[in-house]
Amino acid sequence: MKLGYKFNSEAFNMLLENLKKKHRVYAPILLKGKGKFSDTDLVGYDEISRIEEVVFTHKSYFSPKETFHPITQTLFYFNENDYREPAVDEKGILVFLRSCDIYAVERLDKIMLENGTTPDYYYERLRNKVKFIVMDCQDGFESCFCVSMGTNKTENYSATVRYENGFYLSNVLEDIDGLFSLYGEQVEVIPHFVEANNQIVNVPQNLNLEAITENPIWEEYGSRCIACGRCNVVCPSCSCFTMQDIFYEDNPNCGERRRVWASCHIDGFTDMAGGHSFRRNNGERMRFKVLHKISDFKKRFGVQMCVGCGRCDDACPEYISFSQCVNRLGEEEVEKRG
Repeated sequence: MKLGYKFNSEAFNMLLENLKKKHRVYAPILLKGKGKFSDTDLVGYDEISRIEEVVFTHKSYFSPKETFHPITQTLFYFNENDYREPAVDEKGILVFLRSCDIYAVERLDKIMLENGTTPDYYYERLRNKVKFIVMDCQDGFESCFCVSMGTNKTENYSATVRYENGFYLSNVLEDIDGLFSLYGEQVEVIPHFVEANNQIVNVPQNLNLEAITENPIWEEYGSRCIACGRCNVVCPSCSCFTMQDIFYEDNPNCGERRRVWASCHIDGFTDMAGGHSFRRNNGERMRFKVLHKISDFKKRFGVQMCVGCGRCDDACPEYISFSQCVNRLGEEEVEKRG
């Protein structure tokens, strides 16, 4: 059994009230009217003040990475003579998230902190402020395949949380500011992690990249993909961005440089001077994404980039399934080796 604490709603809300004095607390909540269709809702991340706001029973449409790796981030302000960095919020960041999302953060860390001679300064100073509370997953969700990717269990957190006739913080590895023990009733409780998914993905090993490049599967997917980039935006481990210089209308000599999420699926992302582009059609972009997720990233860092959250499958308006694409590649690899 693991050390933990039980809370009723009132006690947990008092805990949150005191945590928020030093932290911004983020969790998946119901965003009214923000769904894909008119008058529909979705689950996404935002700051919380009450534990009743947290959605425990549905997977978030968007990932938690935007809480510390903003969609739009001002890097510095400038004028004709000088520049300055924006002030950084002194508060820490506490995020409620799933096990697979913690593994996705570890993938982001590898790209943003370990992929060059120096860490990404702007990412690092926010990332160092983050603590994790893992939301229990007992059964998983329809499109998840975290077990196949080995991301269904983690110990990289301060505590785990679940609702079960009360709110439980279990396997507490860090009692933040002593507040968990102050407001909770100490109990012995075991955290719940997914043991099996309905969706099973077999990642092919030792792919023949030359043969894969010419596979007609990419033409098939290219004919369906509309390059909307939704799969990248909802992915918790995608890290591509572009830069924008914004000049103020009232003084064109002043402005700011922003880092903005971008997507390998969007037309023009790899354009270079002279009109050249590394990937010229949607099929080539799909191939790049898939091979980066299941091959290239692992060669460099030793782990798969995909964490099996299934959000890309959920978000695609053309019903293109990343998980089924990976399985098809694996099946073809087996057939060739016969």
